Amino acid sequence: MNSIYKIILKPVLKLALKLRIYKIILKPALKLHNISYVLATRCANMAEKGLHPKHRLMNYHQFFVDNINEGDVILDIGCGNGFLAYDVARKAKKVIGIDLKEKNIKIAKEKYAAPNIKYIIGDATSYNFNKEIDAVILSNVLEHIEHRIEFLKKIKHLAQKFLIRVPMINRDWITLYKKELGVEWRLDPTHYTEYTLPTLDKELQKADLKLLDYSIQFGEIWAIASVK
Repeated sequence: MNSIYKIILKPVLKLALKLRIYKIILKPALKLHNISYVLATRCANMAEKGLHPKHRLMNYHQFFVDNINEGDVILDIGCGNGFLAYDVARKAKKVIGIDLKEKNIKIAKEKYAAPNIKYIIGDATSYNFNKEIDAVILSNVLEHIEHRIEFLKKIKHLAQKFLIRVPMINRDWITLYKKELGVEWRLDPTHYTEYTLPTLDKELQKADLKLLDYSIQFGEIWAIASVK
């Protein structure tokens, strides 16, 4: 990295300073940062045989496991490939994983099946679960939903406890700077929002949910909420 800086970046920066064009190259540099992030993410995913290294490095599954009880029935909304549901099922009595995408559920059933896990293709806001649920997991789900308060109101009857994980917009300076300059700033272009603690708290309150506890890890909010 040091050699790349000396050979390529340092001369470019010197020229930019001399010609006073640093403002001109700023936005392309920020866009290049986005391209680099996407490339690194996809390569890392392939290098880890299809399972993103964030699961291992961030160990966020433990947050959900630590906040459920043995004997609980857990609903994992937007369960994706089922890896989180699989880990939670090691402790819970039963886990129901639901996702809108047929492809995700197919992978979950193939790779992360267990006797106490049921995977469903469907919409959690309209599906009839027909059983008592002790806690709902929303792991990197809310940011993908446009009408989040309406969504939360529709599912709040499902359980008393909600375990939530969302990305923060103020995770670093460069994200805020990109947004200020009109450069794509989201971690994923399918995100409708990314959060600060006050914005998450406000959304929960509007949906008649109460933020009970939280921690900030890896630029994310890991939160426990309950019905008021």
